Amino acid sequence: MTCEGCVKDVSTTLSKLDGIKKVEANLKDQLVFVEGTAPPSSIVTAIQNTGRDAILRGSGTTDSSAVCILETHSTTVANKIRGLARMVQVSPNMTLVDLTINGLSSGKYYATIREAGDISRGAESTGSIWESLKNKVLGSDATAPVEKEPRGIFGTVDVDNEGRGNVFLDRPVAVWELIGRSMVVGKSKEGPFQREDENTLVGVIARSAGVWDNDKMVCSCSGKNVWQERQEQVSQGMA
Repeated sequence: MTCEGCVKDVSTTLSKLDGIKKVEANLKDQLVFVEGTAPPSSIVTAIQNTGRDAILRGSGTTDSSAVCILETHSTTVANKIRGLARMVQVSPNMTLVDLTINGLSSGKYYATIREAGDISRGAESTGSIWESLKNKVLGSDATAPVEKEPRGIFGTVDVDNEGRGNVFLDRPVAVWELIGRSMVVGKSKEGPFQREDENTLVGVIARSAGVWDNDKMVCSCSGKNVWQERQEQVSQGMA
């Protein structure tokens, strides 16, 4: 943002989003404070639609946030990063998931959490759906098993003809339960998955910084500032 006109443009655009309660833009610090329930991805997209770019500097509070970079393991694909899942725990047993996909063929995809975090062979090596073997309980007659949906089934996302998809999910899980496991996004919920299927994505879930926990402007490992890193991510297909 370079002037008060920019501040007004960004603020007006964000105020129109569903779930936004309050917007405060600071020209001097180049920061926009947003209060509400809109998915982070929709906020970034709205700012981009004004002709500007934006970087999400953290979600939630310390130890309540996680992120998963989703990639295809197909050896025939150059830009392997095809998606991003941001996770924020909002209560002891509820986590919000903001899932964005870019570059897949159109259709319906399932997002599942897997038992293992081994992605050495792509989705093939991630194991079964998390808790799929623990959700059998006895029925009312104490004889017939009743199948409960595993908590590892997070939901579905529809990808349009341009290869883009976005969904905002809520699941009864805590972030600490997910760390180190993997997320798979594919047209099949159960599998089996093929490593060379470019439309099957997988990534390991890792902790991410909470709001204001990461105030770096230059990465010590690469020497690049956050905007240079952002440009590299965009070039690789990561929103």
